[in-house]
Amino acid sequence: MNLFKACLTLATAVSLIAAATSASAQSLRNIVLVHGAWVDASGWKPVAEILIRDGFNVTMVQEPETSFQEDVSAAKRVLDLQDGPTLLVGHSYGGSIITEAGVHPKVVGLVYVAAHAPDVGEDEAALGRKTPSVLAKTEGAIMKTPDGFTYLNPALFPKLFAPDLPRERAEFSARSQVLAAASVFSTPLAAAAWRTKPSWGIVAGNDQIINPELERWYYTRAKSQMTEIKGASHSVFESHPKEVAQVIAEAARKAPRQ
Repeated sequence: MNLFKACLTLATAVSLIAAATSASAQSLRNIVLVHGAWVDASGWKPVAEILIRDGFNVTMVQEPETSFQEDVSAAKRVLDLQDGPTLLVGHSYGGSIITEAGVHPKVVGLVYVAAHAPDVGEDEAALGRKTPSVLAKTEGAIMKTPDGFTYLNPALFPKLFAPDLPRERAEFSARSQVLAAASVFSTPLAAAAWRTKPSWGIVAGNDQIINPELERWYYTRAKSQMTEIKGASHSVFESHPKEVAQVIAEAARKAPRQ
């Protein structure tokens, strides 16, 4: 009887350990998505739908694009609401936001989607000038309002930002742009979360907004696990949602738990 009880106790312990291990493997369910400049969080819809279907708790940040610090604060505000370890994902200018906001204690990993990833004291505008994109070389592509807010020339938006999206969809995005304060691109970062937290990076192979070479350089420097989606435009999160969601889900499985 004593032997039987001992075996039963051992079996129960093994079962509990296995259950705890399984729960730990599934514990990172929170994903926060941060959009880039000139667009809003609705562009994440195709990716979010896949992740939600797969059981993730997905929240999108609607940053105002009025100043870099206000955008970082908007991301941190959403992170405060998460109930546990969180994977933080940023597209384009959103990469700068998650780089600084990612020092938040709930963030356990970062995913860069055709994104900037500056270091402390750097800003994406200066880095972009060192590795210019097609956008930077296109005269009249970036427009500016009298009070210093920028937007992409609507006539050029489909060609530069979203050439692999259906024309009507790209034109709608061109008409619904969120104007971004010019200062958001030139504000030096005060923190770089990729220095202390694991990261993943997606290169959009046909990106006209950020030079793919710059994306590769960022991710190599950050020691990110890199994935390249060949032929994808800057709107890779909309044009290739399955591939983007797959990278995010894999990062969620591999990111450390707190």
